[in-house]
Formats: sequence, C-alpha cells, structure tokens
Amino acid sequence: MGLDDADVIVVGAGPAGSTAAYYLAVAGLDVLVLEKAAFPRDKVCGDGFTPRAVRELVAMGVPMAPEDGWIRNKGLRVLGGGHRLELPWPETDSFPSYGVSRSRRDFDETLARHAAAAGARVQELTNVTGPVLHERTGRIVGVTARPVDAEGRRAGDEVTYRAPVVIAADGVSARLALAMGIEKDVRRPMGVAVRTYFRTPRHDDEWMESHLELWDGAPGRSNLMPGYGWIFGLGDGTANVGLGSVSSRATATKIDYKELLAKWVANTPPEWEFTPENQVGPVRSAALPMAFNRKPHYTRGLLLVGDAGGMVSPFNGEGIAYAMQAARRAAEVIAQAKARTSDAGRERTLATYPKVMSDELGGYYTLGRMFVQLIEHPEVMRVCTRYGLPRPALMRLTLKLLSDVWEPKGGDASDRLISTLTKIVPSA
Repeated sequence: MGLDDADVIVVGAGPAGSTAAYYLAVAGLDVLVLEKAAFPRDKVCGDGFTPRAVRELVAMGVPMAPEDGWIRNKGLRVLGGGHRLELPWPETDSFPSYGVSRSRRDFDETLARHAAAAGARVQELTNVTGPVLHERTGRIVGVTARPVDAEGRRAGDEVTYRAPVVIAADGVSARLALAMGIEKDVRRPMGVAVRTYFRTPRHDDEWMESHLELWDGAPGRSNLMPGYGWIFGLGDGTANVGLGSVSSRATATKIDYKELLAKWVANTPPEWEFTPENQVGPVRSAALPMAFNRKPHYTRGLLLVGDAGGMVSPFNGEGIAYAMQAARRAAEVIAQAKARTSDAGRERTLATYPKVMSDELGGYYTLGRMFVQLIEHPEVMRVCTRYGLPRPALMRLTLKLLSDVWEPKGGDASDRLISTLTKIVPSA
C-alpha cells in the first residue's frame, strides 16, 4: 500500500458507509471503515423500509429471513380526515412489492458485518477528528482519529490514516464536510423525527401505518398539531412509534416534538397499549437533512453520501434507501477512477459523482421541496387529507410519488406523469 493505509477510507459505518464499503470491497479495493461507536448501537429512525430500500438490500445480497428479525409489510395504511385507506406497495418491474421492518440497532450492525464479510476492514471505537490535507493542493489525503471507549471518551493517542479518496458517511453532523468548508444550505428543507418503542399487540401488523393528522386530544375537539405520526411493527412484541415534522427551511423551531409525541400517544386507542408501563427505552430525536442540503457532493478527494450530503427525501423523511443508493453510486465512481491511468483521469471520473446523483434524484427532490412548502402548514394538510383520501386512484398516485416507488421507464399513466415531472423541473 505504500504510504497509504487503504485505497479508500470511509468515515462512519451507518447504512451509507457500510454499503459503500461493501461495494468497494467487492470491486477489489482495500477499504478501511472508521466508526466511532461499537456495534450494536442505536440510531433514531422509523425502522420501516420501503421497497426502494429493499431493492438496495437485495442487490447487496443481504439475507432478510423472518427468523433473523425481518418482518415484511404489504404497504401503507393511511389515516386522516376521518378516513382510513390501505394502499399496497405498487407492482413494478423495478421494485419488489413489499417493504420490511427491522430495528436500527440490528440493521446497522447487519450491514457493517456484511461489508466486513466482503473484505472491508471495519474499525469500531475510532472517532475521526478531522481531515488531513495536502499542503499544496488542499486535497484530502487522509484523516486523523483517536480511539474512544464505549461512552465516547478518549482512550488513546490520535492516529493518522491515509488514503487517496475519502467517503464522508458521518451523518447529519457532517463534521468532515464542514472541516472541508462544505456548508449546509439553509434554504433547503429540514425535518425532525422523534420516536420510542412500545410493547403492543400491534407488533406484527403487516402494514406500515401513517397518521396524517396529529391531535392533542380527541379528534375534532382539540388542536391539530404539525407533522405526521407512524407506527411500524417490529414483530418482536414491540413497535416503533414516532412522529415527524418538516420545514421548508433549515431554521430552528420552538416546537417541543417530544411533548407532541406524548400528547398524540396519550390519545391513541387503549387497546394499542401505548402506555408508560409499556414504553421501551427513551424518546429520542434526530434532524433529517433533506433535498441535497449540503453540496458539492464531491470536492478535492472527498465524496459525501447519505445524511452528510443531505440525501433524505422531502416527501417522506426516508434517508436509508437514498443513502444506500448514493453509496452504491459513489463506490462505482471510485472503482472506475481507480482504473484510470493518470491523476487527471482519476480526478475527472471522481468529479462525475455529483452529476450522477443530480441526474438520479435532483428532479425528484425539487418536487419534494415544492411539496414541503405546501404541507408544512397544518391547515393545508387537513384539506388534503379530507378531500384526497376518499379518492383511491389519487392516493395510489400519491403513494408512488411520496414513497418514490414508481416505474421510471414505461409503467402506467401515473408512472409516466411522475417521470415527466421529475424531468421538467430544475434539478435540486
């Protein structure tokens, strides 16, 4: 390896980092993954994965056996405006017709071990502290890191790891990108998610459930709160219960989302058993960086994937499917660059990554930004749910658009409409 410790360093072993590491290892590259925590470790997430995420898991060959904790779901159950609608996942050539649920505590470790089995070196309890830059070009040539214990406390001296290419998969904090001068765009949407777990008879529900209206008391006799709620059964006696909210700009709000969750949960039906005695673990929250809110996605040897590059969908708050998609594309670009015979050729190839991501998701995310500007107002959401949910054909189109599970080539009229819209709007 000469002076380098790897062909590629990946910072972070979440879904983005582990997916990139898997594909890089399969391509024959020496990849070092640096993760500050130790597995298993928890993350804030809905734990429910759409067919788009399942497609990425299938492509990686990740086993999804029920006995290993994977539970399949048929589609989305939507409640709002006094209506209840069950919408099966669409039957398409490009996506499977089912989603899955799995706790993030298990999911992230599964992907990291899968990458390691493919040949990636996954080094836990290693907290990356900053980039190492070439003194003349300013290009990233490695990272500094220090060993930490399970509580994140320093456990040794700082170490330097060197590689010609670095992937930042370090999540919403995006510390590596910030150190390289890549700031977030506050004009892009930002979401917030809060969640906890409950022991409940609903743990084996075959539908992902979304509540488009959140009341702080009995519906019709209380206040409509901002955001939407979800219930994802995990098949192990528990369900992930949470709520999300989105703003068209990345500005701080005075909303206490944990209090909102408590008010909503307190008014759910008693038979769901969402009681304090049945709560498992604390309520946790996380920011959701959306619609490519941090760019450029490539500069001076650094590629951004997942939350570090603001790749959460503005339509539904999903980040994992897009993190894995971007990681796959980043690995392909890096593998192609590695095969070039000159520094200039390698750099030209690496520089194609932002356009690859823009072509695949830019138009869709622009539509999502328009969508957020409408639904961030509770009164608009209320009108949409009251008059839209009773129309199944409209809701099937909406499901495809919101879940990003539509046929990009061919398909029915709704697929062609979505495809046309993503192409005619400016790319995000």
